[in-house]
Amino acid sequence: MGDFRFGVNLTVSASRAEWIDKCRTAEDLGYDVLCVPDHLDMPDPFPSLLLAAEYTERPRLCPYVLNAGFYPPALLARQVSTARALIGNRLELGVGTGYAKEEFDRAGLPWPSPGERIDHLERTLAELDTDGLPVLVGGWGDRMLTLAARRASIVGFTGTASHRDGRLTTLAGLAKFGERVEFVRAALGEREAEFNVLVQRVVLTEDRRSVLEQAAPYAPELSPDELGEIPTLLVGTPAQIAQQLSEHREKLGLSYVTVLEPSMDAFASVIEYLS
Repeated sequence: MGDFRFGVNLTVSASRAEWIDKCRTAEDLGYDVLCVPDHLDMPDPFPSLLLAAEYTERPRLCPYVLNAGFYPPALLARQVSTARALIGNRLELGVGTGYAKEEFDRAGLPWPSPGERIDHLERTLAELDTDGLPVLVGGWGDRMLTLAARRASIVGFTGTASHRDGRLTTLAGLAKFGERVEFVRAALGEREAEFNVLVQRVVLTEDRRSVLEQAAPYAPELSPDELGEIPTLLVGTPAQIAQQLSEHREKLGLSYVTVLEPSMDAFASVIEYLS
C-alpha cells in the first residue's frame, strides 16, 4: 500500500503577497501538493502555480484539474510545456472534461454532450507531451474512469456524478465507491496507478454523530453511520479521521487525499497526527 500524500485545492483569489503567504503556509502545514482548480471565478491555474513554485520548495504543483473543454488541444499543450519547463519535476498535471454548463456559457463556448467532452479530453491527452509527467485524470462514470485507467498515472475519484447540465449529484456511499474502485482496477490490468479522492468537507469535532446527522443534505439516502464511512466527507477528531483514512487506504487504495481550501487548517491537524 502506497504512502499517503496530501493535497490542498486553493480556490480563493488573493493578492500577490497573500498568495505567497498562503502557499508557504500550506507547505508548512505539511501538504505534499498545492493545487489550483480551473473555474472562471477562481485563480488562473498556471500563473498561480508558477508563483507558488518560486516561493515554496517541497510541494508538487498541480492544476486540479484543467478544464480541457476551455482549450484547443495545441494551445493547452503549449501552456503545459511552458509550465513544465519553468516548474520542472514538481509539476503534476490534472486534466478533466469540465462539467459546469454555466461556465461554458459565460466563456461563450458551446456546451458539448458528455461524450463529446470526453472525446475532446482524449484528443487533448494525445496532444500533450506527458512522458515522465505525472498525470491525474478524475471522474466517476465508466468511460472517464476507463480513460483514466488507460492514460493516467493518478486516477481521481470524484465521489459524485453530474447531471447533463453540469449540476453535481449527491455524494456516493462506500459501497458505490468500492464498486468504482474495482472497476478501475479491472480496467488497469497490469498497469499501476495512484488513487486520489477529492474530499468535499473536513469537520473537526468531538461530537461526530451530531455533525453527521446535520450533513444529511450531502447524501439524503445515506444514514449518519453511512455518511461517516464515505471518503469524500471527513468528520471527527484527528484520530478518528486518521483511522478512517487508513481504512480507505487499506480497503480502497485511496492514498492521495485532496481537500478544499476551507478545510486546509482543519485537515492539517490530521496530517500532523498521521506524521
